Amino acid sequence: MNKIGIIGTGYVGLTTGVALASLGHKVICVDKDKEKMNNLNRGIIPIYEPGLEDLLNTYKANIEFTSDFSRIIQKSEIIFICVGTPSKEDGSIDMSYFREAVTEIAKLLNDYKIIVNKSTVPVGTGDWVKKEIGKYYKGGFSVVSNPEFLREGSALKDFLEPDRVVIGVEDERSKEIMLEIYSKIDAPKLITDIRSAEMIKYAANAFLAMKISFINEIANICEKVGADVKKVAEGIGLDKRIGPYFLNAGIGYGGSCFPKDIDGLLMIANNHNYDFKLLKAVAEVNEYQQEKFVKKIIDILIKEKGDTVAICGLAFKPNTDDVRKSPALKIIRRLVEEGYKVKAYDPKAIENAEEELQILSKKYLENISFCNDPYGAAKKADVLALVTEWSEFYNLDMNKIKSLMRKPYFLDGRNQFDPKEMRKLGFYYEGIGRK
Repeated sequence: MNKIGIIGTGYVGLTTGVALASLGHKVICVDKDKEKMNNLNRGIIPIYEPGLEDLLNTYKANIEFTSDFSRIIQKSEIIFICVGTPSKEDGSIDMSYFREAVTEIAKLLNDYKIIVNKSTVPVGTGDWVKKEIGKYYKGGFSVVSNPEFLREGSALKDFLEPDRVVIGVEDERSKEIMLEIYSKIDAPKLITDIRSAEMIKYAANAFLAMKISFINEIANICEKVGADVKKVAEGIGLDKRIGPYFLNAGIGYGGSCFPKDIDGLLMIANNHNYDFKLLKAVAEVNEYQQEKFVKKIIDILIKEKGDTVAICGLAFKPNTDDVRKSPALKIIRRLVEEGYKVKAYDPKAIENAEEELQILSKKYLENISFCNDPYGAAKKADVLALVTEWSEFYNLDMNKIKSLMRKPYFLDGRNQFDPKEMRKLGFYYEGIGRK
């Protein structure tokens, strides 16, 4: 059993803390938000992540939440930094939360600690951490890079049953302690230097985003030549060198990781005078894919003299309430800016979507309504657009959906339905790269 402190209780920090507590470690999580900490101590979590609340309440004896920063320094042997490193408007990485956390640690250190960075940060950040702490504390400490590979919606499984655990270290002492922390996890443990560990996170996400943009480009060609991208993806995915994952054509990626990490890696490349042409193209394709979907919707509305679109799905992916960089919100903004009305539904993300869309002017907000179910969204809509592949959408009564709509146009942005079946029901159905 190790005594572990967690700085930050967002998706990464909270999942990390609860998962480590379930492995038998004593965990203290710190965050400035006192109300949030009080709720967490009562077992109430602020995010939607399947299984997280149940696991927290099962292992609550092993974890506590506080807004007292000094407490985790006093009580912990290993301190994980899990604060956000969001993108700025210019694509650069906002390191302010991270720097603040490191400086606070440095000012309070009084004996040997291992400082573990889980936040996604530029390569070379570990060196900066060593220098920053050294300004305030002259005793012994170790810096470790331990990047996270958590997917929202399956974060607990990803932590407890990962493909690998990456640990970037600079000495044997921290290496042995980190291996002890993860000893109950049955997965390869890759020990590397700190800079390589920092780079692995960016490289992994960039590669996955590249697969998504690649299959979307293939889907666009499929539409022109009459091929079916589902079969194409299946055919290439059976090649073990390629694999089937992240080959689902659609309207592109969103969320808090892929867009941010691509911007971050491009910034790292630019700072070292390297023109990363492939990664630029990945981002451009993703942008185009969403604009193309909006154009399809608008073309139908113009043709049919319609004015209302039903949007099914607001979260950037299923099984989460996260709407950061969600394609759905971009599509909604574009539609209302063009003067169209939007009726939207999502099982978990409506509240977050409403908050995110407050940046729009009152004139635009008046054209957005949020519904209690997909049927309410479909009522009197001219186009139904599915943009997040929630499993509950599989079970919709599509005959009822069709009967509620003014015009039976169905644009499936995630290829969730069978084209032949939908057309048989009487929909004007169009997927992404489908026949």
